[in-house]
Amino acid sequence: MNTETIQTDVLIIGGGTAGCYAAITLAKNAPALSVLVAEKANIERSGCLAAGVNALNAYITPGHTPQDYADYAANDAEGIARGDLLLSLSERLNAITADLEKRGLVILKDEHGNYVSRGWRNIKINGENIKPILAQGVRELKNVRVINHLNITDLETAPIAPVSEETALGTGTASTPSASSTGTPGASDTHRVTGAFGFDVNDGTFYHIHARAVLIATGGAAGLYRPNNPGFSRHKMWYPPFNTGAGYAMGLLAGAEMTTFEMRFIALRCKDTIAPTGTIAQGVHAKQVNASGDVYETRYGLKTSERVWGTVEENRAGRGPCYLATKGITAQAEQDLYKAYLNMAPSQTLKWIEAGKGPASANVEIEGTEPYIVGGHTASGFWVSTGRETTVSGLFAAGDVAGGAPQKYVTGALAEGEIAAESIARYLAAQADFAQASFPQPADSTQTASAVFSTYESHFSHAASEKANKSAFSTEQLEEAMQKIMDEYAGGISSGYRYNEARLSVADREIAALQALVPALPASDADDLLRIYELRERLIVCRAVIAHLAARKETRWHSFGENADYPEKSADGECYINSVWRDGAVQIIRRPLNAETVHPCTASDTGISGGRYEHKN
Repeated sequence: MNTETIQTDVLIIGGGTAGCYAAITLAKNAPALSVLVAEKANIERSGCLAAGVNALNAYITPGHTPQDYADYAANDAEGIARGDLLLSLSERLNAITADLEKRGLVILKDEHGNYVSRGWRNIKINGENIKPILAQGVRELKNVRVINHLNITDLETAPIAPVSEETALGTGTASTPSASSTGTPGASDTHRVTGAFGFDVNDGTFYHIHARAVLIATGGAAGLYRPNNPGFSRHKMWYPPFNTGAGYAMGLLAGAEMTTFEMRFIALRCKDTIAPTGTIAQGVHAKQVNASGDVYETRYGLKTSERVWGTVEENRAGRGPCYLATKGITAQAEQDLYKAYLNMAPSQTLKWIEAGKGPASANVEIEGTEPYIVGGHTASGFWVSTGRETTVSGLFAAGDVAGGAPQKYVTGALAEGEIAAESIARYLAAQADFAQASFPQPADSTQTASAVFSTYESHFSHAASEKANKSAFSTEQLEEAMQKIMDEYAGGISSGYRYNEARLSVADREIAALQALVPALPASDADDLLRIYELRERLIVCRAVIAHLAARKETRWHSFGENADYPEKSADGECYINSVWRDGAVQIIRRPLNAETVHPCTASDTGISGGRYEHKN
């Protein structure tokens, strides 16, 4: 493997929605900083917006306020949401939308020139080119370098030197600022991020990147569970199959604190195509009905998780299949649906046309997907400050990978990219005496780089050895085994999303056994190495999800977290379930919803102190 070393002020890992907008914001607010965007694919068509989208689902329509949106999102999450994070992004939604329109996004308007809304909190767009628009904005920036096809696998961190007695008394100069001086209480005072390692997915070049600050914007995790469609079509899923939880995994391995992985997201989707249902439900006000035509949605509730739960329960009771009642809609409404799905899920339009039955003549069958871990829809992800700094100093998170702020969607992810970029600029300005040339690197950075490089090379070596060629397992086989375990023992589709303590114990043991097999997997080329690391990332996230599911001893969100041992909501669940990765295992931390309130959940199961954070719900 060839080696390339790069120095940059800011490293952005992930060139999706949040990553691109963070780069744009940094160029605008801090043009003197050098910025590197590392993207596993190509920023032109990467991330959740790769194929486009037909609505902006987070927008403050006339007559409503940012607080209204924050309250809606917190209520939908049954109170397990950070009010500070929700409000800070909600206040930016409309300005972000206006900027997108200036950049060329087509937003539908009525005869009076007003945005066409689809409910009180979203508006219609023609968004098939939304990602190229963002990519163009990044490519025009003089201080931003983009490296496509660069897969980052590991973060590099360094211990923060303790403040001397002279510094504490004001008579000396600290060798490095404390976390509290950055304005982000809760950040680690023991370690800071100093860079990252990765490889080119085409030619295998090894990259060692030194950075003064790092933003993780890699997205959530798909492919943990067995999907709806098997075999060749297994990647026909709701969330991008290329989002493997890489950011979560590298953050966990670096010691960052995570939150709310037990709030999985399960999408209600059109059967087989896994196309979104919101376009139908909101666009033509279609109700959820069972096989007898009875409207069942009101019996279970209208929150996001309850819509899935009602569908599962109706099928379990023998009243399925379940549908969205579109039969009888107007010809114009049908044409509008055809066009809407061509923007984001053309397979649904093709299915209607091939069957010769459109939504006006037949109801649309629906089903739940496998569970995903995605902070853009739920509260899963990094535990961050209001400025989106993680508990590792200098490491920030935005978009789907950032926890605590559910229902952020596209504009919310953009807002978090903007917030994180502004915080990074302030963070680096506070360290102005640490020029890039003299920015201290870890004492063992060469050893760390050597260790990562050796791990990459070991997989190539296995492929070249006779022993590895006779290996009993392939990467694909281990991935299928992982999905089977998670499906059967950790609340997948086959169990109606239910799990219990005994099954979770089996799941953790079996997933750990698969982890032990990963180091021996052979790689013939860089693409093979990519698949191995995507598997490694998913397995780490699986361990975290299992630990979180076991820790929340209640059912707060039906389907999202259906605990068969504890089928009801509990007052003891009024807390955040957080975690850190230590010594190859997940350790749980419970934090109160309000940092200023003494709460039974303040005590940690693992002896880790509660810590301090600035939000007040």
